[in-house]
Amino acid sequence: MNIRCVLLAFTSTLVAIPAHANGVGDGGDPAGGGEATGASEASGAGAGQAVTPARREKAAAQDVFSTGVAKGRDRLDSATSTSALKGSEAQKLGPRPLADILRALPGLRVESAIGEGNANYTVRGLPLAAGGSKYMQLQEDGLPVLEFGDIFNVAADVFLRADFNIAQIESIRGGSGSTFSSNAPGGVVNVISKTGDIEGGAVQVTGGLDYDEKRIDFDYGRKLSDTLRFHVGGYYRSGEGPRDIGFTGYKGGQIKLNVTKQFENGYVRLHAKYLDDRSPTFAPYFIRITGTNDKPVFSNYANFDIRKDSILSPHIGPVTTLDGDNRLRHFALDNGMHALSKAIGLEAQFDIAGWTLSERARFSANSGDFLRVFPSAVNSVAALAASQAGAGATARYATGPNAGQIVPADANGNGLLAFSYMAQTRARSLDNFTNDFRATRVWKAGGGNLTATAGLYKAIQDLHAEWLHSAIDTDVVGGGDTAMVDVTSAAGTPQTQGGYYAFSRNGSKFRRIFDVKYDITAPYGSINYHFGKIAIGGSLRYDFGKVRGSLVGADLGGGRVGLISYDVNGNGVISAPETRVAYLPLDRPALVDYNYGYLSYSSGINFRVAEPFSVFARYSRGGRANADKILFTPAVSTVDGSVPNKADTYDEVRQLEGGFKLRRSGATLNVTAFLANADDHNVLNGAATQTIRAYRAHGVEMEGSFRRGPFSIMAGATYTKAKITEDKLDPSLTGKEPRHQPAWTLQATPQVELRNVTFGANVVTITSSFAQDSNLLKMPGFTVVNAFLQVRPVDRVQLSLNASNLFDAVGFFEINQSEVPANGIGWGRAINGRTVSASLRYDF
Repeated sequence: MNIRCVLLAFTSTLVAIPAHANGVGDGGDPAGGGEATGASEASGAGAGQAVTPARREKAAAQDVFSTGVAKGRDRLDSATSTSALKGSEAQKLGPRPLADILRALPGLRVESAIGEGNANYTVRGLPLAAGGSKYMQLQEDGLPVLEFGDIFNVAADVFLRADFNIAQIESIRGGSGSTFSSNAPGGVVNVISKTGDIEGGAVQVTGGLDYDEKRIDFDYGRKLSDTLRFHVGGYYRSGEGPRDIGFTGYKGGQIKLNVTKQFENGYVRLHAKYLDDRSPTFAPYFIRITGTNDKPVFSNYANFDIRKDSILSPHIGPVTTLDGDNRLRHFALDNGMHALSKAIGLEAQFDIAGWTLSERARFSANSGDFLRVFPSAVNSVAALAASQAGAGATARYATGPNAGQIVPADANGNGLLAFSYMAQTRARSLDNFTNDFRATRVWKAGGGNLTATAGLYKAIQDLHAEWLHSAIDTDVVGGGDTAMVDVTSAAGTPQTQGGYYAFSRNGSKFRRIFDVKYDITAPYGSINYHFGKIAIGGSLRYDFGKVRGSLVGADLGGGRVGLISYDVNGNGVISAPETRVAYLPLDRPALVDYNYGYLSYSSGINFRVAEPFSVFARYSRGGRANADKILFTPAVSTVDGSVPNKADTYDEVRQLEGGFKLRRSGATLNVTAFLANADDHNVLNGAATQTIRAYRAHGVEMEGSFRRGPFSIMAGATYTKAKITEDKLDPSLTGKEPRHQPAWTLQATPQVELRNVTFGANVVTITSSFAQDSNLLKMPGFTVVNAFLQVRPVDRVQLSLNASNLFDAVGFFEINQSEVPANGIGWGRAINGRTVSASLRYDF
């Protein structure tokens, strides 16, 4: 496709987040200095609680942008790049993981297809070196879900769900995210809950038409008196899910409740959440790769569709290993991604003596078990068997309907076997406490408004997790029929036991215990002055962090033992796999004991050239504490837990941005050019490869909307050019383009809304990018179309049809190989194939 032609067509009609998404209260303080505050009183405007035009108009009139701002103000007077998406617009896309919804927001880069959570996020051109969300903070009602969004195997979105509770999703890219949120130098995405402003509710049942999923969503809010209201909502679902896995992989849900007491000068809100949800995690899977590095050709293997199949099956597992106390345990495969969160919080805001005082506090007890099964080697039956047991080795099915039979050379029509790791992460505690207090006042000064804000942020984040592993051999087949395989040498010596090659991963590596607490204190403040057509201001923040705890693992070195022999099956004989049993040296913990601190600042200026047009510029520097990404690396001393080089404790992001905003009747267009420099301490995908790098990215971000009669469109486009400016551990990568960095990311959601029918589509296009930092193998770009149709045959009743990946496109977010493999065998993470669901909704 000709991207430039698409862009020209796009910019001629598009805009920023639509008028119907941003509403009339879109705001920010004069220069955009402010905290990610969560919902203001007007923001709980029950989007989607009903389908009547009158209620939609009422909700729009109450819509207020509240993330990353200190005081509400017209968006054209704010030197920030912000967007918002109403809950009702998100619901049109159907019940989907939050990552799939966030892909519709401009400026964000989201690698989904992993499952319900643990997707990868970044903003603009900031690096996506590993999983989760390092530079962009995910918030729920103005407070972080987890203090660090990229914790190994348990990213922040694991504990965040999209359902009928959502009033609005707001984002700020760059700007004051650096100074009004800790660990958010790239920006903030805030999921705001309904608060019962609009009385009524809805219940909806959804079923998959070509896949197995049953789901029920509900919400209800009302006023109990003139000053007291509540909102409650949640969901429950069950089923196999969008890929064939052969068992019920999705099971669970959440419920959220908030109660608001209104006073003459403010309000107090109590809120609670209970999440208990299981879902599978999908990994890179098997794909044939031919052609050249510049023009690779990807194709499916026989009996394995990269869009619909997985390695998961009732015939593999459980994860058999020693646990965190070195006791033999078996973890069921259907645990999948099991997130458990119990949260309670307080939100209050009052106007006292000219000051606006706000307080937000929340405690979340987070835990869970998280399993992923991913290939480490794939080869022909003979080659893989020989790699483990020598020439002449044989392979037999260990599980499944063919158990005991020889695996034929042409097994499943593809003749492949896979050696895979079963990674079981036990999050014993990811408890999070956050408190954010601030005071804001506006003075008249010199014919303008002077706004001052001061605040104090306090957070405590637990990280108590265990990494446990097994290694297995399987065949390669879809349909939820994967079976485990035993390999025996030509002399008859088994190298596996019931399909298990080892009760470990890579010998003693990656069997770890993290037991660390992060204690963060951050004072912050801003001063902004708005006079006439000009708004100017700046903000400061200083983060103090204390990190205390311990680590356990043989890969800390120092003679620690991490591999033993253990009679796993209890038959009194030690088999070959039983000599490869991972063990935790519990008597040799290593301390973690260090402090860190960094200064963040942001300053911007906005010029309202005319009523419908403004221009702005901003420079920001923010930081991100490196959390678990420096644990188990040379950065942290195994002797006393200190970090000798303080530069290793946090990474810095410096951003320059500037652009214009145009708002005419029925249309808006926002364009922001950006230049970003970022540091990154990381560990690629939990592998042994540590990275210490500096990156630079520049580009332009566009967002827009247009409405004419029943037709509307909202869209975004981001162009990014990035490179690794310095790799301190591998100089050969200096000057290379970061992996997974497409030049263009495009989104568009056109729709037609009639009295009784609404139909449209969400279209997302990403262009090609390199599979790895070596810049050899190209991952092709792809386009995904997600279509929706809503029919309202009678008042309060709505029938919906949703098609995700309508045209069953193939698209890759990840390819593990750095170049076309000589044998053509590769593996990669692909988007799910087409799934179609139908819903019946009743509003009351």
